[in-house]
Amino acid sequence: MESVWRRDLEFPSFPTLERDLSTDVLIIGGGIAGILTAQLLAREGIDCILVEKNRLCSGNTQNTTAKITVQHGLIYHQIAQSSGLSAARKYYLANCAALSEFEKQCQSIDCDFEKQDNFVYSLSDRRVLQKETTVLNAVGCSAEFCESVPLPVKTVGAVKVPDQAQFHPLKFLATVSRGLPIYEHTFVREMLGNNDRGETVARTDRAKICAKRIVVATHFPFLNKHGAFFLKLYQHRSYTIALKGAPPIAGMFVDEAKRGLSFRTYGDLLLLCGGDHRTGKQGGNWAELRAFAKKHYPSAEEIAHWAAQDCMSLDSVPYIGQYARSTPNFFVATGFNKWGMTSSMVAAMILRDLLTHRKNESARIFDPSRNIFKPQLFLNAAESISDLLLPLPHRCPHLGCALRWNAAEHTWDCPCHGSRFAPDGTVLDNPANGNLPHAPDKH
Repeated sequence: MESVWRRDLEFPSFPTLERDLSTDVLIIGGGIAGILTAQLLAREGIDCILVEKNRLCSGNTQNTTAKITVQHGLIYHQIAQSSGLSAARKYYLANCAALSEFEKQCQSIDCDFEKQDNFVYSLSDRRVLQKETTVLNAVGCSAEFCESVPLPVKTVGAVKVPDQAQFHPLKFLATVSRGLPIYEHTFVREMLGNNDRGETVARTDRAKICAKRIVVATHFPFLNKHGAFFLKLYQHRSYTIALKGAPPIAGMFVDEAKRGLSFRTYGDLLLLCGGDHRTGKQGGNWAELRAFAKKHYPSAEEIAHWAAQDCMSLDSVPYIGQYARSTPNFFVATGFNKWGMTSSMVAAMILRDLLTHRKNESARIFDPSRNIFKPQLFLNAAESISDLLLPLPHRCPHLGCALRWNAAEHTWDCPCHGSRFAPDGTVLDNPANGNLPHAPDKH
């Protein structure tokens, strides 16, 4: 189960940290958000190091569909309705800046970067598409409503945003990461508090790192004492198959429904994504995609399949900025809601500005300490309470929720916060920061 981005790619390797170090900024997490943050800070001449518990890009970054777009589902009319048109415009401008930075960097990096129009379609709700088009135009985007799209599904239309992009994320990051101060297989186990110089001390398996400031880019934040991210986030799994021999499509396409299908091409392959479900729950997974492919692309051959896990915020806007009001020297980037490419660059740019004390006009709408009283908060709380009370034997070491067996992927999954474990108890996805104390019985 390996994505097409891992095929025939020589990714650089980095040493394991074996000695104690001091730095201005410690970045924890070696996915795209952490790497881009390290890159932008290094450009500013800021002393920083990045640590990753496994190999670089071994988590969700290698399992993306790699669309670089300002169009994140139908987010703009939602932001305008809840926070005003000005907030929607700032969200748009932040993502435009991210798209522009990707385009600029990719001019000198061989990473299959290409411009594509992006489409968000609907199977049933034409009016919401028109509402989104109106708001997009109002914030300065040249969006248009399309009556139809070239897909083998019956739609009621789509919102088109031209001149977006797609690329090969690991080819891009292989180049970006070279020369950065990175340590692999360096697992931050815990924070030990402050030393006599006021630096935070992080403990790894083989060393300690003293840092003036910490950036947590671990997909799901692992520090439970601050920020209440265990209430503000839940995780969602989605599945992808790569088809050879399917008719090519021009553009990138995604259903506005959470459990709809996504389409894009890569070379001669069609990447079909869907089968979504909340981590720990039931969903269509690859079986749903294979049934769709058999019906609509009967002559196509599946040459790869993989799955991704995304952190979902309460209001569909990422959490980027100060970890919590009580932790002025801790920062976070999480909750990208399936739009990790542009959101990671937005995060890197905002964090750079915060750490260099620059004004960033868009930072406020991504503030992790913004109002959390959203309907999803109460759904997350109800999910956690119900799973804590379930009399099942296997419990997540994060906060004690009952684990469920994922038959499609042969893993133990936590429906509360999304931690996942291999059959032998090895942790696969955080926020759990360690293995199960006792390996579960084989299912």
